[in-house]
Amino acid sequence: MARKGRSPGITLVRSPRRWWWTWGAWLLIAGLTLQLLAVGRIALMAVVDPQSTSLQRSEAWRLMEQPATMQWQQRWVADEAISNHLRRAVIASEDSEFFDHNGVDWDAIQGAWQRNTRAQARATKQSSAKASNKAPKIVGGSTITQQLAKNLLLSRERTFVRKGQELLLTFALEACLSKQRILTIYLNSVEWGDGIFGAEAAAQHYFKKPAAKLSTREAAKLAVMLPNPKFFEDRPNSGYLQGRTNTIQARMAHVRLPKVQP
Repeated sequence: MARKGRSPGITLVRSPRRWWWTWGAWLLIAGLTLQLLAVGRIALMAVVDPQSTSLQRSEAWRLMEQPATMQWQQRWVADEAISNHLRRAVIASEDSEFFDHNGVDWDAIQGAWQRNTRAQARATKQSSAKASNKAPKIVGGSTITQQLAKNLLLSRERTFVRKGQELLLTFALEACLSKQRILTIYLNSVEWGDGIFGAEAAAQHYFKKPAAKLSTREAAKLAVMLPNPKFFEDRPNSGYLQGRTNTIQARMAHVRLPKVQP
């Protein structure tokens, strides 16, 4: 009587569809694990100062390739060691609704989208009349919390996946940390020039004084540099920088900082 079973020489082949489902499930699990680890790191930042950010690490690698010109300036300082003038200036310049939104300013994003659409339309119209390689200026609507999320844990890629990660981490920052803490981490880690990170390093580099002693004018100038610090580092007396500094200095008077709870 013949034994039942597989015939010799016959190999079972797993269905391609099942194979893709298996790998997709593992990728999903890995992605969720990474996101949970990131959220855990953010929660820890409520009591532990971050040692470095993703942006700082990428900049450190870049500067290591140029050892002859390498400079690195950063020193973490506590809340009281950062002038309130700088807090007001950064909020006035970067995110006027910082204390009112939940991490994302949807109106600012919509406004930025509309401005970028108009800029793209103008560039297209001009290029049809005359050849031009100049790209239209793209403006963003990122809040301080979004900028912190990007600098802390993400790369500089501009993709929909990375933008989705940024939003997730933004909401995690807002859920785990106070606004005061978010602003403190931001001011201690944001880039203010080539190898210059944080308010203390910026104050010492540009004004030879601690961040606690910055005047309203000095604070406004530092805030204006933030969107493109390396550009303005080489152009400290540009007309735009001076004019924009005047504008931000005037707006600072309208920024109200909440009282810090003891």
